[in-house]
Amino acid sequence: MTKRTAHGTGARIADSAGSLAAKADLKGRTQARAAGLKDKAGALTVQLREGASRAGHHAQDRAAKGGHTTQEQMTKARHVLVERALKAGHVVQEQAERAGHLASEKAVEAGRAAEEHLPRSGRGGLFASRRSSRPLLIAGALAVVGAVAAGTLRRLRRH
Repeated sequence: MTKRTAHGTGARIADSAGSLAAKADLKGRTQARAAGLKDKAGALTVQLREGASRAGHHAQDRAAKGGHTTQEQMTKARHVLVERALKAGHVVQEQAERAGHLASEKAVEAGRAAEEHLPRSGRGGLFASRRSSRPLLIAGALAVVGAVAAGTLRRLRRH
């Protein structure tokens, strides 16, 4: 054997011995593998946290938008109810005015009819009421209150 061949064979044996030694270092390989897995798990944990954070922000944004939408709808509904209440109030006011005018007219007619049928001696009080409009106003107010109460009762019975 020549020196050269011996040297080549020795180098191959050294490489083989080195590779066998590396394969035999089970503890070192295991620790390297564990470190790699630990790094990979850390990276996955960061990704999961970021995903959960994004999902939380998304849910929070949707809840805020839903709250604003609900608030806007409630405001619109309140405005509609206020408008309807105002219209109903105007209707009741107009009906009360009509009823008051009608009651006033009927009271005047009734007073004239009573004046015609009373003897002259009983007409003194009637003429006094003509001078003061207070009795007529009271009668008209009572008629208005009665008409409003009757209308309210009719509406309540319908519902």
